[in-house]
Amino acid sequence: MSDTLKLAKELVSRPSVTPEDMGCQKMLADRLAAIGFEIEHLRFDDTDNLWARRGTAAPLFVFAGHTDVVPTGPEENWKFPPFEPAIENGQLYGRGTADMKGSIAAMVTACERFIAAQPSHQGSIAFLITSDEEGPAHNGTIKVIETLEARNEKIDWCLVGEPSSTSKVCDVIKNGRRGSIGARLTIKGKQGHVAYPHLARNPIHEFAPVLKILTDTTWDEGNDFFPPTTFQVSNIHAGTGATNVIPGECVVDFNFRFSTAITDQQIRERVETLLDEFKLDYEIEWALSGQAFLTAEGRLVDATSDAIKAVCGYETELSTAGGTSDGRFIAPTGAQVVELGPLNATIHQVNEHVAVDDLDTLSDVYENILQRLLG
Repeated sequence: MSDTLKLAKELVSRPSVTPEDMGCQKMLADRLAAIGFEIEHLRFDDTDNLWARRGTAAPLFVFAGHTDVVPTGPEENWKFPPFEPAIENGQLYGRGTADMKGSIAAMVTACERFIAAQPSHQGSIAFLITSDEEGPAHNGTIKVIETLEARNEKIDWCLVGEPSSTSKVCDVIKNGRRGSIGARLTIKGKQGHVAYPHLARNPIHEFAPVLKILTDTTWDEGNDFFPPTTFQVSNIHAGTGATNVIPGECVVDFNFRFSTAITDQQIRERVETLLDEFKLDYEIEWALSGQAFLTAEGRLVDATSDAIKAVCGYETELSTAGGTSDGRFIAPTGAQVVELGPLNATIHQVNEHVAVDDLDTLSDVYENILQRLLG
């Protein structure tokens, strides 16, 4: 059993359902302190965060990840207990194996080998680990970044261990993510009897033509790295439950996943202009989850691509598809950010698993990246 597999199993065995860490970060801190990392435990409200750094010189390379996992769902539906890691047919089963305790284990063992071989490496290496990625993400990476920015501690390169691979390990590098902005729109009408519509005002009817325009609108054309911006309604709620009552208000939840071809402010303005044109009586609450970011080129992308070619023997693909990640908090500081991790086929699912061999491959790729950037 490799060091990477051993550490992955130890991490998975801890039921760290978000925002709980269950001692995972202490375990990581002990391993990192043993190879020369200075340790800071940063707790904000209910969230444990770890900042561990080796060296003070620039450039600063950061491994970023999270020890929290999503709930398991009914444990009786799992092949093996979700927090009792088990191996079957070369696959390691357990909650967090792919998202993303396996990646964290690979990062640590990659550093251990790299530092053993090059104890006087260039620059600095750090770990930014949170237990608030799968939850609201209010007290995790974003707060650590605020702390670093306040003391002018700048990240040059950051590798986030999110499961980026599709068909085989390291076949995809996420070099950016779409932005995400959501809203809760409340359209106010006048409640009344359906038999006397002239005495009421139906907010659903008033919003219907606006919804048609929103869904038909081309918000942008995307660009070389991002598909066009998309609009999706996630919930519409209105009515008292009775079929003979016109509702007094209609509440609509919707979300935009947007490219770098448009800004969140432009989206807000276009939506509110449309609502005003239809003279709706409304309130709207916007929530920006993260800005779009892109690391189109540079030493980090080159080193990551070259390392995959050297270790795996094949070319990788750059992609910005998928949801958001904590990279959205790191990229705005000016850091180059990529995401590279195991296959994402079973993340958040019952019987989440990762190939044992992929963990060792991932560790080798991480080590190779370190050699190219700091060797």
